[in-house]
Amino acid sequence: MAALGVKINRLELKNPVMTASGTFGYGLEYADFVPLQELGAIIVKGTTLEPREGNDYPRMAETPQGMLNCVGLQNKGADYFCKHIYPSIKDIGTNMIVNVSGNSPENYAACAAKMDELDQIPAIELNISCPNIKGGGMAFGVTRAGAASVVRAVRRVYHKTLIVKLSPNVTDIADIALACEAEGADAVSLINTVLGMAVDIEKRRPVLSIRTGGLSGPAVKPIALRMVYETAHAVKIPVIGLGGICNADDAIEFMMCGATAIQVGTANFLDPTVTIKVRDGINDWLDRHGVKDIHEIIGAID
Repeated sequence: MAALGVKINRLELKNPVMTASGTFGYGLEYADFVPLQELGAIIVKGTTLEPREGNDYPRMAETPQGMLNCVGLQNKGADYFCKHIYPSIKDIGTNMIVNVSGNSPENYAACAAKMDELDQIPAIELNISCPNIKGGGMAFGVTRAGAASVVRAVRRVYHKTLIVKLSPNVTDIADIALACEAEGADAVSLINTVLGMAVDIEKRRPVLSIRTGGLSGPAVKPIALRMVYETAHAVKIPVIGLGGICNADDAIEFMMCGATAIQVGTANFLDPTVTIKVRDGINDWLDRHGVKDIHEIIGAID
């Protein structure tokens, strides 16, 4: 078996396979299908400082080679997570990472500070695709200044591994990544969902309740690969790749483009065992090609 271990700053992963936030619940929902402790990391669903009801239904729509969602970060808030969810997941045996969302730099920081106090949460992932309520609703992650403001505020109060999840809905994603790196991000993950829309021609209206939503699944993989490649060649911090990964071949493509680790997202809805299949498939490919350590393929494409 090849050496599959990788590091994201101080965060040690037994293998590079992570789960994408919003597609794996809190991990426990998949415990009957996957030996959770064998994953590199589990990123739990998005958590905000205050409880959120999410958007009205319908908020999911199937599309060719993908899906749209506008769930709206439905969750019971950071205090509920700390009191009720954390005790049930802290001993799973792998890296449990919380995806943190907010609507202002101060709001993000307050949520991150609560996660900083949890001993068995070694990292957080900042979702900077959220709308800036003080900036006219534009997502933090679509401007260099917006992204930097969130990372700067969180870095002041959060002392563990800080991953920033980047929006693809930008002109130059590498520039946004550089801004995050400059403010103290330990890694970046990309891509988040691509803004999209579906139309019901019989009802003559959008399928989703708020008209638009985030597109994920195989349809976005070529976009994600390009952005991971560009970002990995721009920053010095680790890059975590995601976007349409359904099997080991997909994962290896991302790693060859420069990703140190990968996240499996939408594919979990199709096959709840896909994460372990991806891990085993990566190992099989490495063995077949005589590769002893996974680092040999990370960034293999110049």
